[in-house]
Amino acid sequence: MERGFKYRIYPNESQRDQIARMFGCCRFVYNRALDVKKTAYSETGKSIATNDLIKMIPAWKRDPETSWLAQVDSMALQQSIRDLDRAYKNFFRRVREGGKPGFPKFKSRRHARQSYRTNGGKVLDRNHIALPKLGTVRAKVSRPLQGRFMSVTVSLDAAGRYFATFLCTDVPAKNTTATDREVGIDLGVETLATLSDGTKIENPRHLKKYERKLAREQRRLSRRKGARRGEKPSGRYMKQRKRVSRIHANIADARTDALHKVTTMLADENQVLCMEDLNAKGMVRNHHLAKAVSDASFGEFARLLEYKCAERGRSLVKIGRFYPSSKTCSACGHRLDALPLSVRSWDCPVCGAHHDRDVNAARNILTEGKRILSNTQGTAGHAGTVAAITA
Repeated sequence: MERGFKYRIYPNESQRDQIARMFGCCRFVYNRALDVKKTAYSETGKSIATNDLIKMIPAWKRDPETSWLAQVDSMALQQSIRDLDRAYKNFFRRVREGGKPGFPKFKSRRHARQSYRTNGGKVLDRNHIALPKLGTVRAKVSRPLQGRFMSVTVSLDAAGRYFATFLCTDVPAKNTTATDREVGIDLGVETLATLSDGTKIENPRHLKKYERKLAREQRRLSRRKGARRGEKPSGRYMKQRKRVSRIHANIADARTDALHKVTTMLADENQVLCMEDLNAKGMVRNHHLAKAVSDASFGEFARLLEYKCAERGRSLVKIGRFYPSSKTCSACGHRLDALPLSVRSWDCPVCGAHHDRDVNAARNILTEGKRILSNTQGTAGHAGTVAAITA
């Protein structure tokens, strides 16, 4: 299993200058390699192999006009070309799948997020790491590395914070005790998650807490020189943009922390977890729900829960998104013809059972997930197609 270990780093002034130089050189190599590939294809109809592009780097270093490439980590320059190769592969994959192609683009020096990847790096102690061309860098090492080290990515986010992410493979699975607990999970906007045992996990609504402050700072940003198309950004614009980015970073950090706590609790306490495979991208297209759905982060919730179940040896079953979990009675199996979203509780016309909409949906999700795991036929099984099973 591969895992990333992300640490906040605090480079000094000379190290920040070297990191900026690494960003620029890696961006230059990526753009130049992309230009070489596009030119070769337009002239000959054939592309250039990744290894042939990597072999061009020493010649670029000897060229007087680009001799400054020799000042940075050579492995990072090679990784830039491998990143370009991966971008091409993703492009062709999306073409085959019928999605938006997204042909590789030239990288901009004005992009708020910058990064480079290299094969060297080491954690020295809880407060320091070692990186090629940078030496010893102050860091907040919150947890020790596990498994076999593969690469490290140094990144700068829009808020001006530096991070080092160590990628490790062969990470051992967590030693968790097996349990017989099973749970169905119904995600929502009013309540982030409702469990089949009746537990409701409230939606923290992190964006709402910062909304007024964010709107005020964005209004100030809109008045700075550089906010309109074609204007050269002023120094005050760049400073204000960083203030706005810091607010967004606070929101994202609070949201990620809350999701980690919830998903860790669910994965630790239950052996079988069942949830719907929600179409989060489609829900965001609804302008009435877009802000609330984005703030709840259904996709990130599912991603975190999936890898945590995998490393703990838990079973995660994703029920098909068209399974009628809300309008099916969990007591007798009767299905309503329609159940508007505004109806939060209802009584079954057949057995008379009273249902909370979300709790009833969670119980049906659990029942269908167990049916899929046991590979048996059920009355509503045709609608509960399996999206994924993680064990």
